[in-house]
Amino acid sequence: MPTITISGAPGVGTTTVSLLLKEKLNLPYIYAGEIFRREAEKRGMSLSEFSKYCEKNPEVDKKLDEYQKEILEKGNIILEGRLAGWIAHINKIPAFKVLLKADINTRIERILKREGGDRDRKLKETLERERSEAKRYREFYGIDINDESIYDLVIDTSDKTPEEIVDIIIEKLKTKGEI
Repeated sequence: MPTITISGAPGVGTTTVSLLLKEKLNLPYIYAGEIFRREAEKRGMSLSEFSKYCEKNPEVDKKLDEYQKEILEKGNIILEGRLAGWIAHINKIPAFKVLLKADINTRIERILKREGGDRDRKLKETLERERSEAKRYREFYGIDINDESIYDLVIDTSDKTPEEIVDIIIEKLKTKGEI
């Protein structure tokens, strides 16, 4: 079985797709973002506040990234994380790298459905968090998070069900002889 990375911005469906893929392929699954969320909660910060904190404290990101690298090196896993594909790419770890994307309105609607809250506030928080992450990735690693060239498969999830997305991934894995 292949090592698969699933990356994408908040609200594109990475968690839903990863969990479905886990069931279909019977692979272990790790969500790197959960560790980031727990670290934010430990400090009593929102995700956008914690992102800002990480700009001045790179050791938090470095620790998470090292953890992801170790997971990828073991192989035969689905790793979901914003930088999971990049970590595999930079470290030359064989992995099938998937990027999910969707327009901002679709993403915000999904986030609201999942978390509730005020639309304008969620939009502002999401955009702030994404700006902070892009800045950190650029400064810490020289990564342009908008560069899609490293991925084996890029899927716009705006008009697709999670099941359709998983079918596309599995079909591509089959055509590449990965499964």
